[in-house]
Amino acid sequence: MALFGSFDSSASALTANRLRLDVISSNISNANTTRGEYVNGRWQPYKRKVAIIEPKKETLSFQNFLQTAANKTGRTVTNGVRVTRIMEDRTEPKRMYDPTHPDADARGYVAFPNVDILKEMVDLMSTIRAYESNVTAINAAKAMATKALEIGK
Repeated sequence: MALFGSFDSSASALTANRLRLDVISSNISNANTTRGEYVNGRWQPYKRKVAIIEPKKETLSFQNFLQTAANKTGRTVTNGVRVTRIMEDRTEPKRMYDPTHPDADARGYVAFPNVDILKEMVDLMSTIRAYESNVTAINAAKAMATKALEIGK
C-alpha cells in the first residue's frame, strides 16, 4: 500500500511542478509587457505571478487515523502536494525614463513588469530539479515493485 502512496505523492508533485513551470515561463515571456490590464484609463504592466504549493490535506480516514496513532506524531498523513492558487506579486513595477515610449506617462516614465529574469531563472532551475527528483523517485518505486514481483515467481 505504501508503494502506491509514493506513486501518488510523486505524481502530484510532478503536476504541481509542471504548473509552476508554466507560471515561470509566462513570467519570462512577459518580462517586457507594458500593456497588461487596462485600469482607470491606463495600461498597467504585466504583474509577476507565483504558484503557491501546499501539501494535500486529506480527510482523516480510519486507516490514516490508525497510522497517526501508531506513529504518535499527532499529524495527519498527507499524500502529495497541490497548487492552491496563483498569486500576483505585489511589488511595484520598474520605472524607466523613456519619453518616446508609447506607454510613457506625462513625466516620460514607463512602468515595466516587476519580473526579474535572474530570479525567474533560479526558480526555473529549482523547479526542474524538483521535477527530476520526483521522476527519479517514481522510477525507483517502479524498480522496487518490479523486483518484488520477480521474487514472488
